[in-house]
Amino acid sequence: MMKIYRNPDVMWREEDEFKEQAYKGLDTGEDVAEIGTSILLHSGKMHSLNVLGTEVWKLCDGRTVEEIISSLGEDFDVDEEVLRKDVIEFLENIKEEGLIYEE
Repeated sequence: MMKIYRNPDVMWREEDEFKEQAYKGLDTGEDVAEIGTSILLHSGKMHSLNVLGTEVWKLCDGRTVEEIISSLGEDFDVDEEVLRKDVIEFLENIKEEGLIYEE
């Protein structure tokens, strides 16, 4: 299986204040999809990732898609098929943007 890596040319940081807000919202059942918890800069573009996107991004460290999905499934209370679909779609999108690569 292909392993996924973050592009080392991407500068990024987590937004701690918004991350804290998002996790509090998750604990109370709020919709936190629009809260940006990290910022990525690449090729003159800025990308804001929500809490799930941020966690996927951090797991792009040589893991396979299945390993990423498995790890997220342990941390998030979400249907596995929904998670799988969302993660694969997200990875395809950020790969098109040149933010990740596979080996």
